[in-house]
Amino acid sequence: MKATYYGQSCVGFDFNGVKVLLDPFIQYNPLAADIDMGDIHPDYIFLSHGHQDHVADMLTIQKNSNAMVATVVETADWVRKQGVPEDRVIEFNLGGTIYTSFGKVKMVLAVHTNSTPDGSYGGWPVGFVLFVGKQKIYFAGDTALTYDMKLLADLELDWAFLPIGGHYTMDVDDAIKAAGFINCKRIVGIHYNTFPPISIDTAEARHKFESSGLQLLLPSIGESFSL
Repeated sequence: MKATYYGQSCVGFDFNGVKVLLDPFIQYNPLAADIDMGDIHPDYIFLSHGHQDHVADMLTIQKNSNAMVATVVETADWVRKQGVPEDRVIEFNLGGTIYTSFGKVKMVLAVHTNSTPDGSYGGWPVGFVLFVGKQKIYFAGDTALTYDMKLLADLELDWAFLPIGGHYTMDVDDAIKAAGFINCKRIVGIHYNTFPPISIDTAEARHKFESSGLQLLLPSIGESFSL
């Protein structure tokens, strides 16, 4: 199994041939100019919330791949209004679990805001825990640090994708605390360096994580790595 980082919070997974994409934001991200969206054909697209920098390329990629789109109820309503067929939309809600061809996915709390690009109410922002074989992967989405993360500690997560850019989400220091809350030592940083308010010193971030006994991966845009 492998993951590919496409910039901002957009992450792709290849789970033994089943492809999953989270929070597609590529063609409007100048840092991802070398990524060809025509090469991205997921079986599933998951949206953590409806902000533009998480959904901008959902429709294009969905049309190219006929992917299932899974998200919280109100954001799912916006997805349908974009023209995604009803039978290609999976709506669920906090605490809910869906079963897929690659495993199961549980929707968990994120602390953020949520509206869709047309200004409509997008429901609650969320994160996801993906259970794939023996692997457990937490994708936090956009979130502040919250004590509710402690509820994930007993899952023995293998990987966690955490925002580290600050300003709109957790920063590096809060992400280190979050890693402790969720009891996970392998962290992949997301939601950083895309635009000035969320720019960080990556060398300092790595040092802080290492000093806390944690592994921080900051893959280049387009880079893949094994899970």
